[in-house]
Amino acid sequence: MPRINEHYRHLKASYLFAEIRRRTKAFTDANPGVALINLGIGDVTEPLPAAVVKALHDAADEMAQAKTFKGYGPYVGYEFLLADIAGHDFATRGVRVGLDEIFVSDGGKSDSANLQEIFATDCVVAVMDPVYPVYADSNVVAGRTGPADDSGRYAGLVYLPCTAENDFQPALPDRHVDLIYLCYPNNPTGAIATRETLARWIAYAHEHDATILYDAAYEAYITDPALPHSIYELDGAREVAIECRSFSKNAGFTGMRLAYVVVPTEACGRNTAGERVSLNALWQRRVSTKSNGAPYVIQKAAAATYTPDGKKQVRVLIDFYMENARTIADGLAAAGLTVYGGRNAPYVWIRTPNGASSWDFFDTVLSRAHVVGVPGSGFGPSGEGYFRLSAFGSHEHARDAVERISTRL
Repeated sequence: MPRINEHYRHLKASYLFAEIRRRTKAFTDANPGVALINLGIGDVTEPLPAAVVKALHDAADEMAQAKTFKGYGPYVGYEFLLADIAGHDFATRGVRVGLDEIFVSDGGKSDSANLQEIFATDCVVAVMDPVYPVYADSNVVAGRTGPADDSGRYAGLVYLPCTAENDFQPALPDRHVDLIYLCYPNNPTGAIATRETLARWIAYAHEHDATILYDAAYEAYITDPALPHSIYELDGAREVAIECRSFSKNAGFTGMRLAYVVVPTEACGRNTAGERVSLNALWQRRVSTKSNGAPYVIQKAAAATYTPDGKKQVRVLIDFYMENARTIADGLAAAGLTVYGGRNAPYVWIRTPNGASSWDFFDTVLSRAHVVGVPGSGFGPSGEGYFRLSAFGSHEHARDAVERISTRL
């Protein structure tokens, strides 16, 4: 028998969302008549925008005719979509991004997990804590971390604590690191990054020859006009940052799977001889080796989100979910809970009352209020004592969840 990759065995016992599903199923099996409200996993619930649906139908019709049929497409994405991304997501904010710097993929989770592959296994990795689990787990299976200790920390990771005491803005690492994972607006805390915040991270990356892996999946939810939507709005970012974005949460593509990565041509790593190597070229090679590109019909659907009608319809979706976020945040704050987020992000981050552990509070909310959330400890050690609720649901569910939690706990 072949040997397995032992690093997979260093992953903590259960992936966070799989454990949530397990506990939720156990509860519903034991209580079949109970109607749950699920504000846990951040999956969208509203239907696709009409412009997207029309584009899907039109693209499917193209695939049904020999003269317009598409087989294998460009590994990095069709030029029509790359041009829309560069023009609408960046140029409108004064940011120059070349078409050869954009790489379309099948989802932000894949990109978040795969970017580490172009870096050496001895790179020192820093992650915000709490953090989207994929950042940490992908580095675990790559062999950079070793096993977790009893608190869930991996010795090979540098943790950047984000707590109420520091306004969920981590301090710069007190040592050299090579890779820095940042996520703004943040999942799970809902924290946002100001220009000053990003400027100090860029300065650190330049000083330490580090690369920032910047996850901007929720940038469309930023409502404050003073806040940057892209790290490339800051001087010096192109040399030290790779940015990820997704169509999942703004346009409802969680079931369609489409995202993209921007790797500027200025961004470099080094080889064993100390020579500069283009990260753009490495990512191009990785994509062409491991992917045949995202489906044509899905890319046509994504392009529809940049049309005048598509933009309006996507904005309606975002406003819909942000109304839920305000309902949840304001309602639970009025009920006496300590609440963060819910203003420039579709997540509400709650401090568990009376010193309850994250998983104990999860079980209490599930059993008494019949609401599913996410225990903060599942996002990292500094998430202990917190609890996340998602705004991705109906208005009715948002209101009912607040009423249940407010009156039944």
